[in-house]
Amino acid sequence: MATTSQKHRNFVLESMAEKLVTDIAGIGEVYGRRLSSQGYDKASVVLGQFLLLKRDQELFIDWLKLTAGMSTTHATSCHQCMSDWCNAFL
Repeated sequence: MATTSQKHRNFVLESMAEKLVTDIAGIGEVYGRRLSSQGYDKASVVLGQFLLLKRDQELFIDWLKLTAGMSTTHATSCHQCMSDWCNAFL
């Protein structure tokens, strides 16, 4: 596995519960505000979109870029975080 941030490791260690979208690796305050304004305010809502896109990396990254204007680097980090969480809990 590639090197991950502390934020990524913390996110993957526990259940989704009521985590905010900004708790996901790759999503800071700016991207979090953009996603929240589109209705994606909780990590679980982003997870739902991730699952609707069948965990497909290219589709999810493109969705993040379109929805929140995310950079490829941040979107890739977010995808990896969601993927690792799913592997641990689903």
